[in-house]
Amino acid sequence: MDKNATIVMKKKLNVTDLAGEKVMVDFESGKYFLIKGVGNDIWDMLQEETTPAKIIEQLLSEYDVTAEECERSVEEFLGKLRELKFID
Repeated sequence: MDKNATIVMKKKLNVTDLAGEKVMVDFESGKYFLIKGVGNDIWDMLQEETTPAKIIEQLLSEYDVTAEECERSVEEFLGKLRELKFID
């Protein structure tokens, strides 16, 4: 993962906040997704152009987690979003 690569949203999804979780609907595929926990924070940061490095930096300032664990979790989450073609 290139930590300084700009991340851009490719799809506009219908997202609803529901009791601290985000429910996303992809009307093109007919699938829905549930994001909870720190995934909510990452999703919110992705609403503006950002980089993995900025996301990691922000999360490290807010959560008591090691840099390695944070990087691994962010990489995994972003990888899943890329698989689903939500981000570039």
